[in-house]
Amino acid sequence: MSNSHGADPAFWRAGAISATVVMLVILGLLSVNSLTVITAGGSHVPPYTAINQQILYRYDPVKGYDMPVIGGEDLLFGRRYDPEQARALVTRGKLVIQTKACIDCHTFFGIGAYFAPDLTKSWLDPAWDQLWMPMTGSKTREEAMVKFLIHPDRYPTWSRQMPDLHLTQQDAEGVVAYLKWMSAINTNGFPANFGHAPQP
Repeated sequence: MSNSHGADPAFWRAGAISATVVMLVILGLLSVNSLTVITAGGSHVPPYTAINQQILYRYDPVKGYDMPVIGGEDLLFGRRYDPEQARALVTRGKLVIQTKACIDCHTFFGIGAYFAPDLTKSWLDPAWDQLWMPMTGSKTREEAMVKFLIHPDRYPTWSRQMPDLHLTQQDAEGVVAYLKWMSAINTNGFPANFGHAPQP
């Protein structure tokens, strides 16, 4: 009496191994494709040197949502950062945000808490020019942001006041660089209608 495939463990083992190999190949291809999108300098994420340029946010009628637009030169803190300097500064800001647990109050890319403002596009917030620059006596957006980050207790505006995280000047500058760079990332329209009413 011959064994049917249904009763043969070797048949099922071979099928499981084949399916696993195929899935691993597909996973590898998808991972490589994702990395080309999410790596700095990829299709959705600008190089770190974007901090040397103007970052705008404009509605794209074809896509149906807002898209970051990297414009002409707009030097952060009045200096031009080469690729390595820009990477180091942005990385410092990211590490400060992680070590100070900013995600416990703020949201980044839709992840985090909603106790404090979403920071995904915070660099683009018109309040920096309209409210914070005059309040802090600053000439630039980044100067106002650094002053606020170092001494948030001096500039209370809401009932939910940001705690003093005891940031150094270098830490605060790193955070600002990270926030500027993050605002240039194509987040497929997230957060929706940032800074303006919905477009027709």
